[in-house]
Amino acid sequence: MFDALADRLDDAWKKLRGQDKISDSNVKEALKEVRRALLSADVNLQVVKNFISEVEQKALGADVIAGVNPSQQFVKIVYDELVSVMGETNAPLAQAETAPTVILMAGLQGTGKTTATAKLALYLRKQERSALMVATDVYRPAAIDQLQTLGQQIDVPVFELGTDADPVEIARQGVERARELGVDTVIIDTAGRLQIDPEMMGELARIKETVQPDDTLLVVDAMTGQEAATLTHTFHEQIGITGAILTKLDGDSRGGAALSVRRVSGQPIKFVGVGEKVEALQPFYPDRMASRILNMGDVLTLVEKAQEEIDMADAAEMQAKLLEARFDFNDFLKQMRLLKTMGSLGSIMKMIPGMGKLSNTDLEKGEGQLKRTEAMINSMTKAERADPDLLAKSPSRRQRIAKGSGHTAADVSKLITDFTRMRGMMQQMGQGGGMPGMPGMGGGMPGMPGMGGGMPGMPGMGGGMPRPGFRNAGGGKKKGSKKKKKKKGFGDL
Repeated sequence: MFDALADRLDDAWKKLRGQDKISDSNVKEALKEVRRALLSADVNLQVVKNFISEVEQKALGADVIAGVNPSQQFVKIVYDELVSVMGETNAPLAQAETAPTVILMAGLQGTGKTTATAKLALYLRKQERSALMVATDVYRPAAIDQLQTLGQQIDVPVFELGTDADPVEIARQGVERARELGVDTVIIDTAGRLQIDPEMMGELARIKETVQPDDTLLVVDAMTGQEAATLTHTFHEQIGITGAILTKLDGDSRGGAALSVRRVSGQPIKFVGVGEKVEALQPFYPDRMASRILNMGDVLTLVEKAQEEIDMADAAEMQAKLLEARFDFNDFLKQMRLLKTMGSLGSIMKMIPGMGKLSNTDLEKGEGQLKRTEAMINSMTKAERADPDLLAKSPSRRQRIAKGSGHTAADVSKLITDFTRMRGMMQQMGQGGGMPGMPGMGGGMPGMPGMGGGMPGMPGMGGGMPRPGFRNAGGGKKKGSKKKKKKKGFGDL
């Protein structure tokens, strides 16, 4: 997502590189590129006009800070305006004073509304809030079955009365059942249509009047660009919504929806869907999204994703092993598998500052290298994984592993050499120190420039993650973050 927009915006910064100050002429040239970038990303025209006007006004009125060149200052101004356009801060879910909290899900057919309902239920469960999903879509074939299947997958109960019942009555009884069960959140999945029609809106209005939801969330497809913002505005006018969930943001969306919804509809984006898996739902943070758009990464979201997968005891044990140079191939394999649970290598790299411009070819090479390394480790015996020194002393063992993994003895030897060197350097690390390139990566993934540094404890990412250009732009320091990261064993993330 946003790759094309990020590339076009990069052209805008070039207009100011080499300049000694921000002037009327060079700002106008840069703003032309910004305008083209936003329009090509399918951002609403009026939003683009207002955006350009605000950036121009702030840029021309800004004093260039000592030690900061004009292009960097212009990027900061654009970043601040992107955050402003998308809503400044995260808009959390409502929580009623008296349980249950009722959340009404609305949207057109095909936007992923039923899946978003299950994703939200799983998100709440991770927040230690119990949930009950209510199936009121009695029109779409297998809609109720789909919600029940998802409910079983995430271990969240589903209330339904079949396809012959009145959706309004299903919703009412679903809320009553939640009270009986002591559930603190009810999520009501409603019916959609291929387009807005009076019948759908009338039914939604009746359900809303009956259950009095604390949050009414519209699920919109990010692939529709600025049309998503228009749709949100229409639903808000006719029904009254409190926020939106953008789905399919991991696809080929150009960014127009994320940049238009708040300004056009007046309602915040509360969550974004970033994949087909039920776990692929993230709270929407305007500052983090702006950072991604500007290729500055999103370290905070990356850390949160990692923390969801890391066991506290495992993290403490792993940190001790790293610092005492007791890290073995079993630990390395565990780290590789952890990385896989967090998503594709490409999605992770996009969150690391400075890695946003890696090409698909580079990422494919990195994925391939990880697979080759895993194959070689899987061809080792238990004793060899636990004691890598056995391999350093035995060419015959390395030859056997090479044959078993389908690689060359030289590949295995390089893996052992890199791993041994890394373990030796581990003992030199202090608190907050970086980490050398992981074994098999040669200090960084082949074909991935700039990957000599990365996150401790995560394969293929080396040590010493690059920082963004200014604070709180998707990786700068935030209150309380340092302690939390170190507790999880992420060193100087």
